[in-house]
Amino acid sequence: MTKILFVITKANWGGAQRYVYDLATNLPHDRFDIAVAFGQPGRLAQELAQASIRALPIGSLQRDISAGSDTKSFFELYRLFKKERPDVVHLNSSKAGGVGALAARLAGIRKIVFTAHGWPFREQRTIIVRGIFWLTSWLTALFATNIICVSEYDLHQARRMPFVGHKAVRIYNGIDQSVPLGSGDIIRTAFPAGATITGTIGELTKNKNQMALVEQAKKDPSLCVAIVGEGELRPLLEKKISEYGLQDRVKLFGFLPARDVLKGFDVFALPSIKEGLPYVLLEAKAAGLPIETNRSIGGIAEILDKPLGEFSLERMVAHTAQIYESES
Repeated sequence: MTKILFVITKANWGGAQRYVYDLATNLPHDRFDIAVAFGQPGRLAQELAQASIRALPIGSLQRDISAGSDTKSFFELYRLFKKERPDVVHLNSSKAGGVGALAARLAGIRKIVFTAHGWPFREQRTIIVRGIFWLTSWLTALFATNIICVSEYDLHQARRMPFVGHKAVRIYNGIDQSVPLGSGDIIRTAFPAGATITGTIGELTKNKNQMALVEQAKKDPSLCVAIVGEGELRPLLEKKISEYGLQDRVKLFGFLPARDVLKGFDVFALPSIKEGLPYVLLEAKAAGLPIETNRSIGGIAEILDKPLGEFSLERMVAHTAQIYESES
């Protein structure tokens, strides 16, 4: 049996966390012994517990850059890898990848897989910060034995990195299209009857850019917006909604599963400025919703242009299992 240890920085519920959960719960348990290590706790930890997946908290692993915490998390991960002796360490998120890849190498792990859920050096930052992110991403890829890119867009970026491009493959994120959708009434009943509702789903962060929909609603008095998700920008969004007097037309619903709310939307909007291959866009497409988004961001155009069959959960799990069990 192949022993897999997933590592992810935050255990909240975003695209990378769903990816880890889907793999951890759908890989054949007669072939794989699975555990998940994470830093900051959140809903992923709860979901893993309900699925009886072994969870290994790493208290010092956090998203923000901190020399002290990063050094401590490196040694915590190194000790964990030496103790657990997994056949495969599968790293997710930039911080877990950067710290974990070196720790896994020094711990003598045979196979180190890193999934790039959108390269951080593609974010809208200063050229110096982007340069630092490129260097740390390249070092992560260099220490890894296999790199999974969730889109052709990200695969193209990986292939341009010296000495590491040959390690990279593209495996699309996948969804179970047989899961039924809820009524969406929690969205519909929050707006006047007959309103045309533009909805979005995602963590409330700068990269997801929900503020663009608030600004659009300020300019368009006919626009009703439902924003589903939680995150660090909630106070700012609440402030702007109140400042613009949009409380009746722009509403924050907090975290709700996508399948419970999609039928409450008339249009799905994804205003992100950085993406890998967004699950919510796959689900909106599967729900048959009109979609407003930017085709040039990450793998968005691939979702819009390819048949949904390319993005099946079964295919994602099978192809990833092949990586784990391959000799290279």
